[in-house]
Amino acid sequence: MKRKVYAVGFLATALAAVAVTPSCYTRFTASRQSFQQYFRDLDPAGSRLNPVERFVFSLVLANSDTHPGNK
Repeated sequence: MKRKVYAVGFLATALAAVAVTPSCYTRFTASRQSFQQYFRDLDPAGSRLNPVERFVFSLVLANSDTHPGNK
């Protein structure tokens, strides 16, 4: 029974991955690049943020509606 559940779950995941439209992929890529940029920017030598805090702040900043330079 577990095998059937795993197989159905895998197929559903595969179908969802195939159904992703190019616009979703482009938006995902832009969000990923924003996240990476914020994560790198939060790592100056004098920063007191640990990696988990940097991850959370970068994620929040990348998902915010306003980005620097988009006024």
